[in-house]
Amino acid sequence: MQKTLKHATEIIVKFSEVDSLGIVWHGHYVRYFEDGREAFGKAFGIDYLTVYNNEYVTPIVSIDCKYKQVLRYGDSVIIETEYIPSEAARLNFNYRLLNAATGEVVVTASTVQVFLSRDNFVLQLTNPPFFEEWKKKHSLA
Repeated sequence: MQKTLKHATEIIVKFSEVDSLGIVWHGHYVRYFEDGREAFGKAFGIDYLTVYNNEYVTPIVSIDCKYKQVLRYGDSVIIETEYIPSEAARLNFNYRLLNAATGEVVVTASTVQVFLSRDNFVLQLTNPPFFEEWKKKHSLA
């Protein structure tokens, strides 16, 4: 079985995130994935500034999301973020959002990010050196 890295962070649903039905509007889940990636990056030393300071950016090129339950204003949500290794020059993440009070899975999702050079946005076909070092540090290479 391939090694992965996982991190969990908790958020509270804000009033501004619910729609007229009183549930979280579907588009806000993408922001929750971002919150999970930011917390993951800080925990494992691969945050956005690290990528940027190494002359790269990592835009999302794919999102797959499956909604299973609803969230409401004030709900506490656990965002589980898992990095899935790949030999390709990209970042693959899986997510599980859980209602902290019930433990129910609310959403499962995945995203794919690619490496572009920071200055001219050229797609990188091989892993940047700093990313290879990061993978080795965490026994992912």
